[in-house]
This record gives sequence, structure tokens and C-alpha cells, in this order.
Amino acid sequence: MQPSDEALIVVDVQNDFCPGGALAVAGGNVITSRINTLMDYHAVTVLTQDWHPANHQSFAANHKAEPYSMVQMPYGPQILWPTHCVQGTEGAAFHPKLRMEPVNMIIRKGFRPEIDSYSAFFENDRSTSTGLEGYLRSRGMTAVTLVGLATDFCVCYSAIDAARLGFTVTVREGACRAIDLNGSLAAAREQMRAAGVALEA
Repeated sequence: MQPSDEALIVVDVQNDFCPGGALAVAGGNVITSRINTLMDYHAVTVLTQDWHPANHQSFAANHKAEPYSMVQMPYGPQILWPTHCVQGTEGAAFHPKLRMEPVNMIIRKGFRPEIDSYSAFFENDRSTSTGLEGYLRSRGMTAVTLVGLATDFCVCYSAIDAARLGFTVTVREGACRAIDLNGSLAAAREQMRAAGVALEA
């Protein structure tokens, strides 16, 4: 077992982020066995779930724009994504090989139409809380290990926010996969290290 005050945060291991999905991350499905094993070694396991309404403003289709183009939102620059993880769809469901019985909490994010949400802790305005910090504090957690999809977006944002909130943070890169959009993986790794996040295999 890991220390009793360390939580495992499993980020967005959902069908749309796995091969065959609307926003597939290469190899996104192969990390499930490693994640399932890690669940047995942590006192608390939290899953995050991207949970968008169909009219979400991060969807390129809602701007009649090309996927992966950029727009300016009130909270800053926003990548426009292919439509993905729409509430109640099979694409938004967790990957079928992901264990559910050890899970203590599911945090749904990105459900507000006007703002995207990469981090498990905050919306992309960097101030609207998901409630995860309060839950972890109430369970006595002081450290978190992050795994899941994708390393360079939702995992990275979650790790940096966790460090900013005072948690000891580890990212298990072997249980993550990246999109790597225009060098985003290298940039994310640099940002995480600068924030004090430990990157491990």
C-alpha cells in the first residue's frame, strides 16, 4: 500500500479518448490494466469524467470552425475540439476495462456550456472549483498520484493545480498517454516539473 494519505486520481479514461473514440489518444486503452493495479495501492481512488452538453463552446462544430483551431474565450485562449464526451453518450462512458468497484468518488467536469474544464480541481477560468480539493481534504489526503488521459492536457492541468493547492504530486507517465499537439507533451512535462510535480514511470 501507498501511504494512507495518498489518493489516486484517474483522469478521463473514457471511450471517446480511447482508440475508436471521437478524440482518441493513441494507446489510451492500454493503460487500463496498470491503472487497475494502482487502485489497490491507494487509500482513495477518484475518477474524473469529461461531461459536456452538446452545445459546449469548446466544440469546433458549435463555432462552424475547424477542429484544433483557436478562439478567444472570456477566460483566455481555447482550443476548439472535435465533439466528444457528450453527456449520456457511449463516448462519455468510462472504458469498459476500467475497474469501478474500488472507486470512491467521480468528479464530472466540463458540464458548463460556456467554459471548458481540463483540471480535476478547477474549470479553465482557474477559479471555479470542482469540489475535489474539499473532498480530498475531508478524507485526510495530503498527496495525489495522477494517471490517465491525456498527459499534456487534463493530467497536466490537474497535476499543476494539485501542486498549487499544496498536495505532494506524482504523475505516473507509464499509466498516461498524450495527445502531443504541436509539441504540447514536452511543454507539459516542463511545466509540471517547474510546478514541483514528480514525473515517474
